[in-house]
Amino acid sequence: MASTLISRASRRFLKYSFPSSGLAIQYPSPSVFNPLISTEPSISINRNFYPSLGPFGQYHHQDSEFESFKTVRSLSNFQFVQHISTSPSSLKEGSEGNKNQSGNVGKANISWIDLYLPKQVQPYAQLARLDKPIGTWLLLWPCMWSITLAATPGQLPDFKMLALFGCGALLLRGAGCTINDLLDRDIDTKVERTKSRPVASGLLTPFQGLCFLGFQLTLGLGILLQLNNYSRVLGASSLLLVFSYPLMKRFTFWPQAYLGLTFNWGALLGWTAIRGSLDPTIVLPLYASGVFWTLVYDTIYAHQDKEDDLKVGVKSTALRFGDFTKEWITGFGIACLGGLALSGYNAEIGWPYYAFLAAASGQLGWQIWIVDLSSRADCNSKFNSNKWFGAIIFGGILAGKLVS
Repeated sequence: MASTLISRASRRFLKYSFPSSGLAIQYPSPSVFNPLISTEPSISINRNFYPSLGPFGQYHHQDSEFESFKTVRSLSNFQFVQHISTSPSSLKEGSEGNKNQSGNVGKANISWIDLYLPKQVQPYAQLARLDKPIGTWLLLWPCMWSITLAATPGQLPDFKMLALFGCGALLLRGAGCTINDLLDRDIDTKVERTKSRPVASGLLTPFQGLCFLGFQLTLGLGILLQLNNYSRVLGASSLLLVFSYPLMKRFTFWPQAYLGLTFNWGALLGWTAIRGSLDPTIVLPLYASGVFWTLVYDTIYAHQDKEDDLKVGVKSTALRFGDFTKEWITGFGIACLGGLALSGYNAEIGWPYYAFLAAASGQLGWQIWIVDLSSRADCNSKFNSNKWFGAIIFGGILAGKLVS
């Protein structure tokens, strides 16, 4: 409709703008709006009016009125092209073109948050990283491993407990992101990947972030109170790790190890939620394996920001290991798999667990072997693939418990 109105207006303008120019303009049929057919009008030129025309219709001195005609005609065609180029498919192609030119990772930065949530809610959902569920998965898998290990042999794990821990992982991960963004707002503005976060970009004030954090922790407390007393104390103690983790990158090259202690607390908590106490022979190897797993995936993740980290002055295992990163994370991967095997052995789990563990070993080895640590896109891709490592281990524990 817009292109039709533009074309009609330009026709009227062209029709009455050159009465003495000697130009007879014949417009094409309505099929002009077919993008596969030329949109330019056919022009019959009066040679008597332009005596300087050559034998093939070319001319050597262009009248100013004819130049004006060409300009208006080009503008009319430009409006038509503009109409075509703003169609959804063209916008997608344009986004991909901009992506390729700028070297950004992934598609245009539009998520379900932007499409479906009210404008007032969007910054809070982004602050909690609701559009990036990988963090929730990485926090949840050790909980699910532990809950399933604690289940009675031959029976399925407690689905209510799995659901509670799923909600808890979502809330605690969101609270951790809020704390991180509040404490790191001065650093985030200097890092390309993080400068658009709600607090760093000014979409939310620190006070609004604190209020949202209180809301998240209140909901998390409601979940924690549904567990036994032992688990309540153990769960509440993890907040010390959650609040202090964002500061570690300022003081040590091993913040990824500290994240491992924080993110895998669920390996301890899941067992106690079912059994009411800890079994060190099973739970501690499981917890340690989770810490080593975190050292693998978060070191790969940290390679995305190593240039910015150097400029800002923060530390990471990516900077600590440098060119020897793959050797280090290979060692961490072996330690992770060893801890998982020891935990399963002490839990007297069935043989399917070890078949799944072999498959998980292949997935982890694939990550380490082929990751391009100089490519932000590939580091991000390998980091995200760790949700499948966690899923494979969970499937192995479940299968092993059912046959044991």
